[in-house]
Amino acid sequence: MTIIATSKGNVEIDQVGSGRDLVLLHSLLTDYSAFDRMLPELVMHHRVTLVRLPGFGNSDPVADNIEEYADCLAALFDALSLPRETDVMGNGFGGFVAVAFAVRYGERFRRLLAIDTGAGFPEGGIAAFRAMDETVSNKGMAGVLDPAVARLFPENYRERHPGLVNACKAVLLRANPAAFVNACRTLVKLDLREQVKEVKNPTLVVFGSEDAATPPPMNRELAALIPRAQLIELVDCGHAPQIQQPDALLRAILPFLKAPTAA
Repeated sequence: MTIIATSKGNVEIDQVGSGRDLVLLHSLLTDYSAFDRMLPELVMHHRVTLVRLPGFGNSDPVADNIEEYADCLAALFDALSLPRETDVMGNGFGGFVAVAFAVRYGERFRRLLAIDTGAGFPEGGIAAFRAMDETVSNKGMAGVLDPAVARLFPENYRERHPGLVNACKAVLLRANPAAFVNACRTLVKLDLREQVKEVKNPTLVVFGSEDAATPPPMNRELAALIPRAQLIELVDCGHAPQIQQPDALLRAILPFLKAPTAA
């Protein structure tokens, strides 16, 4: 764990491996340990920078709009001198940050990998974030543990993996309630549907067929809006394939990461 001072405040990261740079952004319902099962493969060919998003861990908070999160990531790129060839992958909330980063700073990096995310939520999704905001504001993180893991994994997976479910609950319980609420309010306001039409980064959208947090239509919409975006569905997978189906997610993303791009 390293604390990086940037022009937008301190950001907590971990950096492992060597090779082409790959930045990983965690979801609202996990932290960067969610990528642990993928790291042995990724670090064989990449220097991986795992980022704790603003307000999480030892990263300083930002205001409740997605542009502030994207600006914070740009400041981290500056502080680390990350090159133009860097790739960025985000899951869930981290995916929204990655998409917003492409909208505002697409020239700063190479490929965009959006894992179980979208360009904006329908009204039902907005209502869910308002409800989580209210619950955490009144009861703390303990109030959202069960609904949060229900959003992460399908019911049959939760029943077969109680230890993993409890580990995810423990991660959520350690989250900063103020950071969680801030992210919920950011997602309520977020709508990037028009802006993503201008994204020029090669883009891969990957989603689980059973994702309850950012359902398949949101991912399909994102892929349809971004010019020439590729789309891959992971069957019988929920919102966090890096935990539930890490091998399948690696099979989806590695050809994309290795493919040549135009100069």
